[in-house]
Amino acid sequence: MSVYAQLGIRRVINASATLTRLGGSLMPPEVLAAMVDAAEWFVDLPDLQRRVGRRIADLTHNDDCYVSSGAAAGITIAVAACITGDDPDLIEAMPYLDGVQHTEVVVLRSQRNGYDYAARQTGVRLVEIEADPEELRRALTDRTACVLWFAGARYASETLSLAEVIAIAHGAGVPVLVDAAAQIPPIANLWHFTQELGADVAIFSGGKGLRGPQSSGLVLGRREIIEACRPNGSPNHGIGRPMKVGKEELAGILAAVEWSLAQDEAAILAGYERSVRRWVQGLAGIPGVTVARAYPSEAGQPHGRAVVTLGPGARLSRDRAVAALWERDPRVAVSPVGDDAIALNPQTLQPGEDEIVLAAVHDVLTG
Repeated sequence: MSVYAQLGIRRVINASATLTRLGGSLMPPEVLAAMVDAAEWFVDLPDLQRRVGRRIADLTHNDDCYVSSGAAAGITIAVAACITGDDPDLIEAMPYLDGVQHTEVVVLRSQRNGYDYAARQTGVRLVEIEADPEELRRALTDRTACVLWFAGARYASETLSLAEVIAIAHGAGVPVLVDAAAQIPPIANLWHFTQELGADVAIFSGGKGLRGPQSSGLVLGRREIIEACRPNGSPNHGIGRPMKVGKEELAGILAAVEWSLAQDEAAILAGYERSVRRWVQGLAGIPGVTVARAYPSEAGQPHGRAVVTLGPGARLSRDRAVAALWERDPRVAVSPVGDDAIALNPQTLQPGEDEIVLAAVHDVLTG
């Protein structure tokens, strides 16, 4: 029996997204093998962290890389690095920040979200600005540690472009950190934000589009900031000490980056689109139901998803349909959209599971 069966837990077919609450993504055999190999020996963990980081940096055309225990931890560690550098006295001052100069992080009001708690736990105060270049300029003072900018479709309205933020912040000598946790695909984003747009750091989840360990993340970018991440992180006694990355996760995320870079991304995206077409065609004609391809994904990734709207005459309300799909065995996870629709996302499916999702949704909506 699988561990889930032993615990009486139903497996989930994930047609929703690379959500932490569903386990992120599924690791390919190459990643699992690397983690098993790493688990068989003791190792100098700081040396492994540095060497894995340098290897990932080389693969992604970045100056350097720090492996964090997820993207949120990456935000905490990177912000801490901007506050303290490698000064042990400043590292010791967190989170009260007594005697620390850089105690503010500038964010766009339109981009405020639950993940900015990862920055706030360092003790900094978030300085909110509207999408106004002059307001950004005024907000940048000698107390500013960095600007934190969130990538993705959900943060794209009422904002300043990243290019504009970088130009203004760098003009004031302030670094820019980009939270790009779910911005793979495309794989080129691993160097797009830093090398092409000029951000000082870009932070990615290791357990979403990269299909590495869920408790891993990448802090990619300028070596000075990456070097300051290290003393702030585990196994050192700083704010990042609880955010431990084990030898298995270090080996796994390196294998995941190598595996991801070797894939035919165009073919993968084409496969996603075939699933979306299958859903759109297979769910057509159900009373009270309309289905259409939406683009891009909910996170702004370059592939479609099927949005199923349950209007007047539909057999079930949206919430009852979501609940009915979740109560199946295996469970089927979908994403609510608005008040009356669900979205089916192909990114997190195994081969053949798009047909299982189609049959389940059709069954629930037709009885």
